[in-house]
Amino acid sequence: MDFATPLVLLSGCVGFGEEYTRVAGFSHHEVGAVCLKGTTLQPRLGNPAHRVFETPAGMLNAIGLQNPGARYVVDKILPTLDFSETRFIANLSGSTVEEYYQVARIFDNSPIDALEINISCPNVKQGGVQFGNDPEMSARVVEVCRKATNKPIITKLSPNQTDIAHNARRCIEAGTDGLAVINTLTGMAIDIEARTPVIGNNQGGLSGPAIKPIALLKTHQVYQMCKPYKVPIIGQGGITTANDAIEFLIAGASGVGIGTALFYNPLVCASINAGIVEYLQRHKLTNVSELIGSLQLHEASAAPCG
Repeated sequence: MDFATPLVLLSGCVGFGEEYTRVAGFSHHEVGAVCLKGTTLQPRLGNPAHRVFETPAGMLNAIGLQNPGARYVVDKILPTLDFSETRFIANLSGSTVEEYYQVARIFDNSPIDALEINISCPNVKQGGVQFGNDPEMSARVVEVCRKATNKPIITKLSPNQTDIAHNARRCIEAGTDGLAVINTLTGMAIDIEARTPVIGNNQGGLSGPAIKPIALLKTHQVYQMCKPYKVPIIGQGGITTANDAIEFLIAGASGVGIGTALFYNPLVCASINAGIVEYLQRHKLTNVSELIGSLQLHEASAAPCG
């Protein structure tokens, strides 16, 4: 798929498109793709409150995949989207392998441009992070979705695992066409007066600038493994400025995901794109692709950490 810009609006941050696109000053020309809200086979009400909590340099969320169900999304919501404006990517979730297959089949018979498999959601009690932290289970989910659709598949990888590059390789072998690196980290906040977790689900997914260094490293680790396979990566995690986005491109991402930043600056994409263009001009580069994976590593030191 060709994207008009490297920027992808991340799942869960823009609803099913309409919440963001109605903001005054929004332009689809700034966005390469929009990932729709995580969708399951049956409707879900999500988790009990509180579901969002601000943290230093980030936020915790535990929405719990609230959504109206895949059939409703395909029949009622997709017809309201203008597919000439940008790419729209469905985000699939499930608590069983069979559910992923059924949801993928429903979206296969729709105008959606691609499917993002969410195997790494840390804020639901079933499925989600359990799939994403087991490379063989991750591969199994990708495999059944591959059988259910001919559309491009992007697998969203969890950072809450021992070896993300190994998981990425297994997903590629199972048939994924692209990877999204990373999903949120698992986190908690505590109300010290009540001595209870602030989040109703007890734990949630941490996003925002606090996780950017981790996301950047994971993106580069997956890129190094992916190079022989030529599988593109959407790098994401704490991107709020053009410099952030450029770092991810240099680390090996083909596109960059914008999420938490949209909550406090819905028009951030325009400034990020402008900054990328200025950087390319300043370095006499003609295309973003010349940046991808251009990181020059230092020679490894034998000194211990610290």
